[in-house]
Amino acid sequence: MPSKRRAAVPTALSDSPRSFVIFEPDAEGHPCEWLKHLMHFAAADERDYRVHFVVARELYDELAADGAASRQDRVRVVPLEPSEQALCRHALLPVRGFARWWVMRRYLERTRSEAGHFLSMDHLTLPLALSLGAGGRRLCGILFRPSVHYRDLGSYEPSLKEWLRDARKALLYPLMLRNSAVHRVLTLDPYFPTYAQGRYVQGKKVRTVVDPVHPFVNEKPEERVLADTMPTDRVTLLLFGFLTERKGILSLLDALHRLPADAAGKVGVMIAGKVDPALRERVRAGLDRLAQEQPRLWVHLEDRRLSGGEINALIKEASVVLAPYQRFVGSSGVLLWAAQAGKPVLTQDLGLLGCLARTHRLGLALDTTDSETLSKGIEYISESDTRSYFDQESAANYIRHQSPQNFASEIFSSLMGTP
Repeated sequence: MPSKRRAAVPTALSDSPRSFVIFEPDAEGHPCEWLKHLMHFAAADERDYRVHFVVARELYDELAADGAASRQDRVRVVPLEPSEQALCRHALLPVRGFARWWVMRRYLERTRSEAGHFLSMDHLTLPLALSLGAGGRRLCGILFRPSVHYRDLGSYEPSLKEWLRDARKALLYPLMLRNSAVHRVLTLDPYFPTYAQGRYVQGKKVRTVVDPVHPFVNEKPEERVLADTMPTDRVTLLLFGFLTERKGILSLLDALHRLPADAAGKVGVMIAGKVDPALRERVRAGLDRLAQEQPRLWVHLEDRRLSGGEINALIKEASVVLAPYQRFVGSSGVLLWAAQAGKPVLTQDLGLLGCLARTHRLGLALDTTDSETLSKGIEYISESDTRSYFDQESAANYIRHQSPQNFASEIFSSLMGTP
């Protein structure tokens, strides 16, 4: 955490004609990794500009200690004030949306920057749809969760809640794109730009940005300790990351309980990552139930945040990587980690994830909200050759151009106002 003393927010120097703000108030998930990609790109770029990274307080120490941050003529890392961060994470979407717009505008003015990038733009659709600007400065960002086009990607029968969500997006997206302050809306969904350009007056503002593949690092010996506990005589399944209900951990535990005894005896399951505190008791209860009723199953929970090296080691040892999301909207880095390691995934059949898995033969895509269906999928994996549902060459082609360099280049192109 940052110290109590407030880090100074510098103003742009007269001999530094271009200045930008990149803003991210959230800490869980990929923000830290992506911000590092952007910091390293900016530090190495030969063009003359300065970037102020305004970030969640939990991320400040790690980002400020990164080598790229030593280029203070180019890269500045600034922690949010506690009050700013609290508003930007408010439980009500409209409150946090307006708060993020206000905080971005505040830092644009403080740093005399010409443009600002929201690492996540989904929270901003309402204020931007109301034509709120930034004092003549350009705004851009990444829209993570477009879902208005999901009927085009495969079978999609939305619930009432999902229908209302999509209706809200269908109303706000075209209005947001008409906002003159919005220069570019980037998306990790390669199918959404075509949809937007065909339906919205300003749909040309929507462009694809690649989902960056995390560079594989050579793990240290101590980072292999957990991976070395995985059994070598079983089909090993790996679920990793910040483990929320949305990620399917509860559905997975129920599916494992439903496995036939013979299949359970062939399977090993590693669950590695920090468990959402709200779910911890239910997860422990599910594991206790498995220990009593599935004695032939090998399962281990490592309830903590893992280093990149530890995750690499686990993926190398796993037979299949699990991504049993529960009707999730958007993309997932899990598919990229697995494809890079040449490992199949088991994921949801809904939306973008299901479409990518089917199109690029990345693994099995099925209804992961149904524990019985998920259990049958795990049983199928336990007795089948991976070549029946996974194409390693196709997976390698899928990630070929998804580098951190390409990801950062598109974002800075947007910041600089490139048409």
